[in-house]
Amino acid sequence: MSDENTPTCSAKGCRSAAVWVLAWNNPKIHTPERRKTWTACEEHREHLSQFLGVRGFLKDVVPLADWESAGSSGSAQGPV
Repeated sequence: MSDENTPTCSAKGCRSAAVWVLAWNNPKIHTPERRKTWTACEEHREHLSQFLGVRGFLKDVVPLADWESAGSSGSAQGPV
């Protein structure tokens, strides 16, 4: 479980602390440079990656700490 300042996993019903950022883009509605984000705990990273990957949406998976230190922004979305 995480505190209110810690991003949580985007998987449906999961409230675990996120440790991964999945950057994605729906090419039918987003410009190529646009990145939306989901966050994932260790347990749901693969499931969420596969969900986005089979649709051709997944662009990158990076550790949350790296994403935050790079100052990247996006819209946390979910659940799946």
